[in-house]
Amino acid sequence: MSVAKVIEVSATSKTSFDDAIKEGIARACDTVANVRGAWIKEQKITVEDGRITTYRVNMQVTFVIGAE
Repeated sequence: MSVAKVIEVSATSKTSFDDAIKEGIARACDTVANVRGAWIKEQKITVEDGRITTYRVNMQVTFVIGAE
């Protein structure tokens, strides 16, 4: 039996949603061990002068905290 925990992570990128997701997962993996998956809850953009300037994702990241 294993036990997992879920944390919420927000990440931004000036390039793309994909880049923001990769950066958020990389940071989560640097912070906690045994990351197993993520659910992208929200995607938002910031627009200035008619151009997208920032891509932001909010995600829930799952990691295992115990296993038998």
